[in-house]
Amino acid sequence: MKVLQINNCHYQRGGADIVYLNTGKLLEDHGHQVFYFSQNSPQNIYASTSNYFVNETNYFRSSFFEKVFSIPRFFYSFEAKNKISKLINDLQPDVAHIHLYKANLTPSILQGLRKHKIPTIITLHDYGFICPHNSMLDGKMNICNRCVKGSALNCIIHKCNRNNLMLSAVSSLEFIFQKTFFPFEKYFQRIIAVSKFGQKMHNESGHFCRKIDHLYNYYPNFEITIPNDKKGEYFLYFGRLSSEKGIQNLFLAWISKNRSSILKVVGSGEMFDELNLIAKNNPNIEMLGFKSGNELDTLIRNASFIIVPSICNENNPLTIIEAYANGKPVIGSNTGGIPEIIVNGKTGLLFEMNSVNDLSEKIDFAEKVNDIDYTKLSKNAREFAEENFAEEKHYNSLMSIYNNLLK
Repeated sequence: MKVLQINNCHYQRGGADIVYLNTGKLLEDHGHQVFYFSQNSPQNIYASTSNYFVNETNYFRSSFFEKVFSIPRFFYSFEAKNKISKLINDLQPDVAHIHLYKANLTPSILQGLRKHKIPTIITLHDYGFICPHNSMLDGKMNICNRCVKGSALNCIIHKCNRNNLMLSAVSSLEFIFQKTFFPFEKYFQRIIAVSKFGQKMHNESGHFCRKIDHLYNYYPNFEITIPNDKKGEYFLYFGRLSSEKGIQNLFLAWISKNRSSILKVVGSGEMFDELNLIAKNNPNIEMLGFKSGNELDTLIRNASFIIVPSICNENNPLTIIEAYANGKPVIGSNTGGIPEIIVNGKTGLLFEMNSVNDLSEKIDFAEKVNDIDYTKLSKNAREFAEENFAEEKHYNSLMSIYNNLLK
């Protein structure tokens, strides 16, 4: 089968990009021919189809006037439409699988796919179909679902995009533009939700009928990953260092008590400098910066518990998938798709979202877990991963969706 994988960027910037690249490799490993369509960037990994990629856009590195004049490109890209049409004409893919396209590739690519009658699937990595700013957070970082059944103008009223009126207005107008001129039912034959929570939220919006399949993300090389069921000597947070991830609550929970345990923090982001200053005054917090590959895997495998303190509606966090595959239980907030993959007391511990006290109590409990009980948690986490995040099961489910679409 010839599969066209589409995403805003062709390097590992965030979770959706990792899934996009992993999906392409998974298909290639099973003998399928995979074509990629994305933006050009100095950070891109190699792609044989990069000559079809569109020029990179980055609004946040632009001046105010450049932002204003580039607003039309935020809505529609003639370059992207023309280049994806050329790719389709030259390579004749059987099916297209979109990951992220808003703002960069824009919905212009949908016209090219529909014109050439390419069956098209999209994976819902965020909430962009029901929330103008994708995250279901307002400008004050409170969980918000006003636009799910209400007006997209709520995004402007509550300044949902970075608490900035202009950015929020552009997000709101782009959302209305897409909903009006590129309705989902016209351009997507199937939609994949990576969490049951995401599937439920999109179904409740009333726009998707029965087009949504549920399929969790997977862990690459699952079968050759050897889990570690021994309790480590430190707790670990790894991921983006930004406010919606609740990392500030984790620091408060850690320094509120005289803990003997070490907290290791892996990642980069806009809060790094602020958190680094706190860590310098607290010897039990170690800031390790960005890690990947074997170095990150080793840190995960030798940890005690992984902590996911998010204050947003996480969809299907790769952090938890990676932790479980390595036999590590997780302490996570009870928001979004997290509660459906943390079985409280069995594969980890759930705490009340945004509650520093409850998080602190769960850390206290985790510190006291004995080796026998820890081994049970570890094995339960790995078994959950085998049932839900294994590579081969994911491939078979994905191919079933592709094949049904082609039929």
